[in-house]
Order: sequence, then C-alpha cells, then structure tokens
Amino acid sequence: MRQNTAETFPMIAALDLGSNSFHMVLARTANGEMRILERLGEKVQLAAGIDDNRLLDEAAMQRGLDCLRRFAQLVNHLPQGAVRIVGTNALREARNRATFIRRAEEIVNHQVEVISGREEARLIYLGVSHTIPASQGRRLVADIGGGSTEFIIGEGFESQLRESLQMGCVSYTQRFFRDGKITPARYAQAYTAARVELMGIEHGLRRLGWQESIGASGTIRAVGLAIKSGGFGSGEVNVEGLGWLKRKLFKLGDVEKIDIDGVKPDRRGVFPAGLAILEAIFDALEISSMTHSEGALREGVLYDLLGRHHDEDIRDRSLSFLMERYHVDMEQAARVEAKALEAFDQVAEAWNLDQDWHRELLAWAARVHEVGLDIAHYHYHKHGAYLIEHSDLPGFSRQDQLMLALLVRGHRRNIPQDKFGETGADADALVRLCILLRFAILFHHIRGANAVSEVQLKAVERSLELIFPDGWLSANPLTHADFEAEAAWLARVGYELRMK
Repeated sequence: MRQNTAETFPMIAALDLGSNSFHMVLARTANGEMRILERLGEKVQLAAGIDDNRLLDEAAMQRGLDCLRRFAQLVNHLPQGAVRIVGTNALREARNRATFIRRAEEIVNHQVEVISGREEARLIYLGVSHTIPASQGRRLVADIGGGSTEFIIGEGFESQLRESLQMGCVSYTQRFFRDGKITPARYAQAYTAARVELMGIEHGLRRLGWQESIGASGTIRAVGLAIKSGGFGSGEVNVEGLGWLKRKLFKLGDVEKIDIDGVKPDRRGVFPAGLAILEAIFDALEISSMTHSEGALREGVLYDLLGRHHDEDIRDRSLSFLMERYHVDMEQAARVEAKALEAFDQVAEAWNLDQDWHRELLAWAARVHEVGLDIAHYHYHKHGAYLIEHSDLPGFSRQDQLMLALLVRGHRRNIPQDKFGETGADADALVRLCILLRFAILFHHIRGANAVSEVQLKAVERSLELIFPDGWLSANPLTHADFEAEAAWLARVGYELRMK
C-alpha cells in the first residue's frame, strides 16, 4: 500500500530538462498539499547542440551538466522517489542521450526519464490546471518549447486530447534565423513550416472545441509582455499585438537589436522563431486571445509525483484502460499478479531486487502480459510487447515502457537476452523479474484456482529452486511438464531451475 507522501517525503522536487531551458521546483508537502519553496531556471539550449546526425555535442552536454551541478545542491540529498527528473524533445531526439543521462545521473543522484511528447503534454496540462483558477468548460493549453510544441484540450484536471509537434523556438531558430538576421522572407518560411506542422492536428482540436486559450511557456509569456509594452493589452497575447510585434521585429532586422520590455536578453535569439510559431498557432486555430499560466511541465511533474503516493497513480489507470481495450482476462491477470508478487517476496533479498520499481514493474507486467492475445494467439507475447512499447501510456516514461515491454516479450518461450542487455545496469534485475513472471504464468497455466498450491522458492545467484508439497507435482502432471520445459528455456540464459 502506498504511504502518504508527506510522511515519506516531506520535500519533493521536479526537474524539467527542456530543449531550451532547464527548470527545477522544490516543494514541501503536508496533508496531501504542497508549498513551493524554490524555483530555478537556466537557459541551456540543449537542442542547439544537436547536429544533422542527431548527436548531442559536447558543448551542449557541458551546458546541461553545469546547470545540473547547481541544481544538485538542492536535490541530491533527497531520498529516492522524492525527485522526478524528465527529459523532453532534445533528449528524445539525441541518439547519444544515454551518454548525457549517465553523466547527469552521477551528478544529481536520481534517475533521469525521457518522456514522450504526449506524456509531456499531459504533465503540462496538469501543471496548468493546478495553478490557474477553476473554470467551466474546456480549455486549450499550448506550450512552445525549444524543440517541440504541445497542445492539450482538457476540462478541470483531466486532459482529453494531447498532441505534440516537432517545432520549437530553438530548432526553428537553427533552421531559419541561425545568423540572427530577421527578414520578412525568413519569418514567412518559419511561419509556413509551423502551419504545415499544424495541418495534421488543427481539425481535431477545433472539432473538440474550447472556451479559453492558455499559454504555458516562456515564449508565450515573453510575447504577451512585449505586446503589453506596445500598448496592446495587459499581458495576454492578441491578434492586433502579434501584428504590431512582427512589424517591429522586421524594422529591427537583427536579434541583437531586440530591446523590448518583457523580452529578456537570453531569450532574444529565439524570440523571432517563437513569435512565428505562435502566430501560426493563432491563425490555424482561429484564436483571438491567449492568457498565460505560470504553471507548466515542472509543476505538473510535482503534482503527478504527489498523486502517485495518494492512490491516484495515473500509471495504474493507463494499464487498466489498456487491459479493457484489449479484452484482457482480468481474473487471470489478478491470479498471475498475486503469484508473481508472492514469489518476488521470497527471493527479492537473494536476487538483489531491492528497489521499489522492481516489485512495481513485475506487478504491471503480470497485469498486461496477455494484451497481445486480442491481436492473435500466434506470437501474442511479441504483439503485446509491441503494443506496450508503442502505445501512449500516460504516466510512463519511454524507459518504463521499454522495460515493461521486455518483460511481456520474454514471458513465454525464449527470453531475448540481447534485448535485455541493451538496458545496461538493469539487465540482470529484468531477467530475474522475467523469470518470476514466467513462474507465475506457468503455475496458473490451468486457469482458475484448482491448481493453486503453496510453493517455496529459494534463489541463489543464477539458480532457482521450487519446493512443492509432497506428491503435488505427480498429481499435476501438466504443471510438472511445464516446469521441466521451463528449465530448458532458462538454461539458455544461464539460469538453473530445480524442482523438488
């Protein structure tokens, strides 16, 4: 059972490793509520360091790592589970992200997750909805980041539609304003590129509809303040102000000459690209006015972290929806989960399965191991692994989904040891979790409670002994045959299975 966060973690923190900026929020929790203690943010422009081969250069890595060294003083003493660190589009794109992540984790002493665009959108909406007044009807939230732009339509605290597009103020600056020159032709190219990106989602967004529009990024905030300085509103973004601001940029002609109230010096370089994207959003979605929210991704990560410890874990809901969609046998899933966790508790110490996520991942895998059956029985474990790895599962990072998919892929027949090896330091733990999952599934090969028996498990480094009650195996010959075949499969990955 999950404990109250305030009891377990009196302080929690969220770090957002964005394509343009890194942000950190530190909060104190009490009685299910939280109070922000510290906010930090630095321009890192990670996306600017990604080359044509999608490799993150050393200079960009160093900017990010230097920033994290400063943040680390506030978070590296906090216990595991009290800090969540998420990477967004730049780390999604970088082929060598594993190198940066390894170095980052050594500095901050906590895991770094890379989240999908739609998961980023969900968390952005959560942050916005917790930091603006409640309202009736749907709201549209847009967040222009350094490498991607997210769109969410939701009501209350629940998002209903989430989209992420490959356009951002840093990536568009690299494409259209690399030398800092601002011309109508270059601006038009950036605007048109954004309109083309928007074509794939604008109909779906408009069809659902909304009553208010909210911007959640520094770009939108800066545009609103710049428009206010020109006398076109009180901080919101509006059509008239966009037109005035665009003409002003054309007259200036160079990012170095941008000296407008609300546009900080470190944002000048990416400001024209951000403005072009925002104007394209206004035109494509026929928006007349957009207000700004201070809450965004990092606040959403905090509230999501808080919810995980109050029986409101979105990941549980995501898997429940997946199970319903693919008509999973819920009773069988529950039987397998219970047996897998019972086995886990017996061998966790011997097999060094001592982290919270080990038990959690095994439980999830037991619940969803049969999702592929709705596609076809033949190779259903492979179908299930594909569905889990490539579905949008709110609350899960890409690494979470990959590890969960591996357990489902390996739950029958051959365990793909090479694929498990690609997870690095977690490989041995994942193989052992997979063995426990396979044990629970074989034990309940005959569906129902008629095959249930008490069984003891004893584990050492690379072996597992199953101790059944006297006479039970001879009375259950199918189960006996299943485990004899399983011993041969496990021998392929260097594990010995014995029965007595």
